[in-house]
Amino acid sequence: MEDKFDLVPLLEYIPPTQLDYLDWVSVGMALKQEGYGFDVWDTWSQQDSRYNSREMESKWESLGHSKDTPVTGAFITMKAKENGWTPRQYDGDGMQTFGWDDEISYESTGNYKIVDKSWVEGISIQEPDNNWNPVTQLKTYIKTLFANDDYVSYVVDSWQKEDGKFSVSGSGIYSKTAEQLLNELDKYSESKDIGWVVGDYNQEAGAWIRFNPLDGKGVKNDNVKEFKYALVESDNLSIAKQNAVMRELELPIAALVYSGSKSVHAIVKVDANDYQEYRKRVEYLYKICNKNGLQVDGQNKNPSRLSRMPGVVRGDHKQFLIDTNIGKANWEEWQTWIEDLNDDLPEFESLAEMFQEDPPLAPVLIDGVLRRGHKMLIAGPSKAGKSFALMEMTISIAEGIPWFGFNCEMGKVLYLNMELDRPSAYKRFKDIYQSMGIPPKHLENISIWNMRGHSIPMDKLTPKLIRRAQKEKFDAVIIDPIYKVLTGSENDAEQMAKFTNNFDKVAMELGTSVIYCHHHSKGAQGGKSSMDRSSGSGVFARDPDAILDLIELDVTKSLRDQQKNRATAKFYADIIRDESPYLFS
Repeated sequence: MEDKFDLVPLLEYIPPTQLDYLDWVSVGMALKQEGYGFDVWDTWSQQDSRYNSREMESKWESLGHSKDTPVTGAFITMKAKENGWTPRQYDGDGMQTFGWDDEISYESTGNYKIVDKSWVEGISIQEPDNNWNPVTQLKTYIKTLFANDDYVSYVVDSWQKEDGKFSVSGSGIYSKTAEQLLNELDKYSESKDIGWVVGDYNQEAGAWIRFNPLDGKGVKNDNVKEFKYALVESDNLSIAKQNAVMRELELPIAALVYSGSKSVHAIVKVDANDYQEYRKRVEYLYKICNKNGLQVDGQNKNPSRLSRMPGVVRGDHKQFLIDTNIGKANWEEWQTWIEDLNDDLPEFESLAEMFQEDPPLAPVLIDGVLRRGHKMLIAGPSKAGKSFALMEMTISIAEGIPWFGFNCEMGKVLYLNMELDRPSAYKRFKDIYQSMGIPPKHLENISIWNMRGHSIPMDKLTPKLIRRAQKEKFDAVIIDPIYKVLTGSENDAEQMAKFTNNFDKVAMELGTSVIYCHHHSKGAQGGKSSMDRSSGSGVFARDPDAILDLIELDVTKSLRDQQKNRATAKFYADIIRDESPYLFS
């Protein structure tokens, strides 16, 4: 089992209380197929009230498989994904890696564990006595969830199944507005009998109501007029703990209703603009609940779902309104709060502790220019030799020799060739080696990723780059040029900040220096600071730790004389060094 993906954590996302018999057995078959023992299935199954310890072992022994279509771990991953599990892979060093098609997200990567259900103290609910007013209960519920012109749907008819449980019968009523219902309820406020308004119901079964407004024409998802609310229902914890966990999670609850049985129904504000956004928000909501021990019934995801109607009796208990408008005020405020609690940002540090620690600076990669893990921008006009300079830098780092007069520490380099075809790139590297007069002693230190014809946006390239490069331990990653992977408008500061964040991600995940190449803006550059010559947003001036700017200089007579004097001085210095080495010892 050591080399296999561990399925046990995924079971946290698959409450057995949500499964029918076939799916429950399929989980057992998948665990058995993947080599897990009986105890894993047994422990997981104990969360369900249907659990029977006397039958478990014999059931496990009877689990078999069809040779043609065995139930595998894929079934467990599928069910876990349905409840919000997101696959995250880790390499042997415990570092997070990415899937081939993953995109870099700027949202939190926290585990969303906010409360520990085992330590939460339950908050009991007080069931109303016989003096309660059902009319007031239902009126408060309707006023809280609906506007006057919203169509409200409810069901009072039911039928009893073979197992003794009750289920709704028919579509119920869906052609009355909230205002009509409230006016009718006002007439019977003194009698306290809502049956005069909604109809008679079976007190063994209770009654149901839909929490989203409809269009008055039906009760399907297509008839939902506004996607305001979602239902959170769970029966894996006691009523008191369900109540406590929901409050601890600060869920933006519009109405909290006791079902009259084993669960509390939270009508949560999601305020989605359409069905697609509703689905995404409900998945997120259920993920947070499941992560914090509130195993939500996944069958309640539909926006047209029925919930328990407050103000009626169900068996020995009442269905009643526990509370309204608790937790965060709305979805945006709640989601921001959740993300803030689960961000992956570093903690505050005391300067006093840092003074005592005196943390060492990152090792130097290019002396006086760049440290390991830092970022560098090389900018210049088109055809100024930027690629030649970057290839020469690649060779200098690989061979541990000076580059442009700056000493380089020897290291491994990944060169992302975005422009040249493969043969031209290799020929150019060979020509540069020959022109530099450097014997290629350490070619193994250079890796080239030829991406011409395969360029993709940087946010998609980043996880693929990290995945492929993680085991190589590169000291530098050179991206030449960035216009091939640019996302967004280069003149938009916000978009360019997100774009350059990818370089931070690469540097942090790989522990490498990132060097990237960009072009100058149009027009004369002589009057500009080197920081302002890069095309587009000023982000390119502020993002890198080092900037090397290439600019064409007029070759004047004085410049020629200066270079000639330098060459002459070097010539004589070399002769003196050869003839009198003791002078330089």
